[in-house]
Amino acid sequence: MDIAAVLFLDEVRYDPRAPDWQGRDRIFFSAGHKAPAIYAALVQAGLYTEEQAVTLRKLGSPFQGHPHVLDLPADDLETKIRGARTPVRLARKLSPETVGRITDMNLRGVFFQKENRRVYPQRELAAAVLGYVDVDEKGIGGIEYSLDKQIRGQPGRILVMADGRRRWYDRRGSAGGPGASVALTLDETIQYIAEKELARAIAQTHAKDGVVVVQDPNSGELLAVASAPTFDPNTPGASSDEARMDRAVVAAYEPGSTFKVLTVTGAIEHGVATPNDLVDCQMGSILVGGRVIHDWHSFGVLSVRGILENSSDVGAIKLALRLGAPRFYDTIRAFGIGQPTGIELPGENRGLLRPLENWSANSIGSLAMGQEVSVTPVQIISAISAVANGGTLYRPRIVREIRGAAPGFAPGAEPRQVTDARTAAQVREMMEAVVLEGTGKPAQLEGYTAAGKSGTAQKIDPATGRYSASQYVASFVGFAPVNNPVVTILVVLDSPVGPHHGGEVGGPVFKRVAEQVLAYLDTPHDVPARSDTQTAKNHRAAPHPEPDVADHRADAAKEHFAAAVAKTPPQGARGRTVAFGDPGAVAVPSLAGQSVRSVTEACSPLGLVPSLLGSGVAVEQFPAAGAQVLRGSHVTVRFGRSAELVHVAARGNGN
Repeated sequence: MDIAAVLFLDEVRYDPRAPDWQGRDRIFFSAGHKAPAIYAALVQAGLYTEEQAVTLRKLGSPFQGHPHVLDLPADDLETKIRGARTPVRLARKLSPETVGRITDMNLRGVFFQKENRRVYPQRELAAAVLGYVDVDEKGIGGIEYSLDKQIRGQPGRILVMADGRRRWYDRRGSAGGPGASVALTLDETIQYIAEKELARAIAQTHAKDGVVVVQDPNSGELLAVASAPTFDPNTPGASSDEARMDRAVVAAYEPGSTFKVLTVTGAIEHGVATPNDLVDCQMGSILVGGRVIHDWHSFGVLSVRGILENSSDVGAIKLALRLGAPRFYDTIRAFGIGQPTGIELPGENRGLLRPLENWSANSIGSLAMGQEVSVTPVQIISAISAVANGGTLYRPRIVREIRGAAPGFAPGAEPRQVTDARTAAQVREMMEAVVLEGTGKPAQLEGYTAAGKSGTAQKIDPATGRYSASQYVASFVGFAPVNNPVVTILVVLDSPVGPHHGGEVGGPVFKRVAEQVLAYLDTPHDVPARSDTQTAKNHRAAPHPEPDVADHRADAAKEHFAAAVAKTPPQGARGRTVAFGDPGAVAVPSLAGQSVRSVTEACSPLGLVPSLLGSGVAVEQFPAAGAQVLRGSHVTVRFGRSAELVHVAARGNGN
């Protein structure tokens, strides 16, 4: 047979991976970004002579004072080259600097071939979400992995004709289709804020690791997902597996007292409790299924509002016992606990919620205070967002849009109502009290109302299988503003050193993130940032509020209202009452029954400055509705329970 007539058909495939990432309304990785060229080094076949062997071994030996040019010992290079009948790839993904060093060596038979390389110009920013690729540009983690097929596109093909010595003399082929671009829900600025504040918290608390998640409670979109420690996806091999983990979806933990929000929600929704019901917390201990559970503080009688505000374990357990195990289990399941959320990220942990038939006699007591259950950050933030938005549970989303060919990508589940709007509103008010008067005081915001819940969960000691007395997961979850939430924020710090309570270490992180994010989103203030009249929001109660703290807060608001009215400037001063027809005069609107946000929105267009006292709905105002005042005047409004709603005219008029 004539060897020269034998044809060899070689098929070469190449992948046109999508060139850029896009973030929420801005570019994460700039479109058209020019990455430095990288190369693969190859050596022609049939060049293995003693002379060439000596020359090529220089690649694996120190040269002109430099260390190994290639990360391969000289003997390994010689083994790769010896006896080769086709070109040998010596190394891949070489930088231009390395190529220049090899070129300067003037090695006969060594040539270079350009390669593609995925570049992440923002480096560590959102690294755990984005993921990274291997040497063949295959997605390994994050979105790179979960949407690899869409991003990679259709490979091109080249059919090569070669002779018996595999020398090409003809080829034909087809071009591949471009990969899709992915628009994420992440906002680059909010992501930066979250990562910056998480890094600051880790440095201050010396926590082992941590997570900060920011979500839009009205859509489920994740605006930021920060995880620490983190890594540079440009050099993933330089980091540990721990650093490359996306803790927001992979790392499940016992939520501790943040879970009491679900306990209270279930009790109120099913009619076994109201916010003002009184519960005997038995001075801090209770027997459940043969197990004595001790509270963190010896509370006596607390209202249901006070149970959440002061984070009473015994109080939460008693509410769960009223609710009963079946209804409590159904409540937990309804909020998505113990099941995957369906987020578009790989490796999601479903958490742990044992089936009802596997509960022990004391399980209901443990679950009521956030033990014997584990959640991921995206699960618990989505559950709290449901309370914030009026009772609708949205699937957490990280992908907003896939632009271009996107086979196999399907939208997530439809949102569902998991509690009624009235219950959600009552729980929101109680969570606001947590921030105003309870364990969440460090989370109070300047210029905005906020609601939240702290959590301090003991970790399991692997050596004993029991709860550790020194290792904790501290967390804080909340939303703002209270009556029209724009963001829900979760902070989780694993094993902080020293102070370890969720309110004291997670609350300040929530505060810093929330204030920056709300300002960035141009969210209108719903309370004055600073005021000469001290509001109930800034009123500092005793470190351990008494059981009747709700009544104390209402009394304080009444006292501040009376003081503000007593200090009203006389005629001629700023804020005076004026006659109809005065230049710049406006009529004070009726604010009775309105929320804090509604009062602010009613006053702002008129040029009036509201001084807001208390929480709930507007029950008193000064000046009275209809009074004529100058623009820029202060209107003092006291908020309270709707049951005490009254219409009060200006005290100075004797009405």
